[in-house]
Amino acid sequence: MPNPAIAVTQTRRPAIRLLDPQGHLLARFGDVSGQVVLPAALPPYVPAAFIAIEDRRFARHGPFDFMGIFRALVSDIVHRHVVQGGSTLTQQVAKTLFLGNQRTLRRKVQEAVLALWLWHHYSRQEILGIYLNRVYLGEGAYGIDAAARLYFNEPASRLSIAQAAILAGLPKAPSSLNPLVNSQAAANRATQVLDAMVSTGALSPEQENAAAAQLADAASPISRTSWFALWTMQHEADVIPEGEDIAFTTTMFPGVQTAAQAALDSTIAEQGAKYRVSQGAIVVLDARSGAVRALVGGVGDREGYNRAVLARRQTGSAIKPVVWLAGLLAGMSPNETVLDGPLNIHGYRPHDDEAYHGEVSLTEALADSMNTAAIRILMRAGGPRRVIAVARLLGLDDHFPKDATMALGTGAVGVLQLASAYAVFFNGGERVTPYGVTAINGAPAHIEAPVPVVPAGDAQAVAGMMRQVVLSGTGRAAFILGVYTAGKTGTTQDYRDGWFVGYAKGDIIAVWLGNDDNSPAEKLYGGTLPAEIFKEIAGAL
Repeated sequence: MPNPAIAVTQTRRPAIRLLDPQGHLLARFGDVSGQVVLPAALPPYVPAAFIAIEDRRFARHGPFDFMGIFRALVSDIVHRHVVQGGSTLTQQVAKTLFLGNQRTLRRKVQEAVLALWLWHHYSRQEILGIYLNRVYLGEGAYGIDAAARLYFNEPASRLSIAQAAILAGLPKAPSSLNPLVNSQAAANRATQVLDAMVSTGALSPEQENAAAAQLADAASPISRTSWFALWTMQHEADVIPEGEDIAFTTTMFPGVQTAAQAALDSTIAEQGAKYRVSQGAIVVLDARSGAVRALVGGVGDREGYNRAVLARRQTGSAIKPVVWLAGLLAGMSPNETVLDGPLNIHGYRPHDDEAYHGEVSLTEALADSMNTAAIRILMRAGGPRRVIAVARLLGLDDHFPKDATMALGTGAVGVLQLASAYAVFFNGGERVTPYGVTAINGAPAHIEAPVPVVPAGDAQAVAGMMRQVVLSGTGRAAFILGVYTAGKTGTTQDYRDGWFVGYAKGDIIAVWLGNDDNSPAEKLYGGTLPAEIFKEIAGAL
């Protein structure tokens, strides 16, 4: 037999909470521990909800309910399988505190003995209090106060009847009935609880009807696990103290995160087959500070391979603003002309998708993403090594080819990396370091300050040229009437990668689409689906 005195002091996993900038719960890991609450300190309908659905004769029997056991036995015989239990709250406390969920004769005998021990040492109300404070209610929440704060962001003392009914329905199946997993199942189970409360006299039919009308809203989840949350946990793993609860105040904007995930999921669901593309990643980042507002690592599943952070994909023409910046640093200007025409570099003959344009300004060349002009700018800027050095200034530290193809985006970078590099063009020339946490347990977290890396005038000139991309060039799908947007498209060989990285309302939005196996897509230009996703997210900022 387990020692009851020791078992009462069970341990739990530390709770890690992620909060948005306003302090609202975004996600939680580990176990949740609330305040100890006495039944008398709760609205009467809160304990009544649990009693009605779990042990409606609690006030009239001892540690065992022999009438309930007989009723459950008859029901099981009629249905020829176990459909109803006969455990009292006292027995459930014994099981919760001291035992597991094994269905063996030995465990049932232990449960009975421990129920007698509890009945001998505690009053009926104390047993009810132990139950309410220790019952497991899903998602790592032990006790009614922890569950109330997790699911509804309220202490147990402020629960509504509808919320109390949802929580009382959880002990039957905490993993599948909680509102973070299935709000409809939680509401359906809560309806059964309300019916039971009317049967026991805890509620009037009028109160039941009023509570039932609130179930849809009451059962709505207050948080969902997101790619951002998982990235934050991985990024901050070294600062999480062992065995201690911790709260991270993050930079995530829930509405933007939801909009970004929805935009990617719906685009792939509706148009993925047409374009033969199955995956994508998105980063939304504050251009001035580097604060990450949203991060989406892929379609659907939030716990797989995080493409926004880990993947390295060829950029195509999305690298050209870096090349143009190198040209400006070498003394060129947006209105200076460059030839867009046939080019032969030791047998390498780059070309444009359309006819050559002849002498064009740097602004026109970027707007229409002219390839031969890009290579000529690269050469006039000092060659591949010089452009790579400029890329390093912006924080792009992955491998780049040391030849002319660098100007056309044959190098590979990460989505988060490229988003932070683009911030330089729109914040006056400062390199930012992406971050997702501003405070740890209320104390300010370490944040790397932006670093000036290029002259503000040159950075702004590139931004101005990227404005023309959405006004008259390859990124017209990203144009929003009345909103200043600017950016650059990117398309790689055989349409394996489609990019749009741009600026709107103070944020950089980087969108990548492609396939995990690097297989070709179908006409996946950066100015099609990626630019459309950018526009949709910009509307949510």
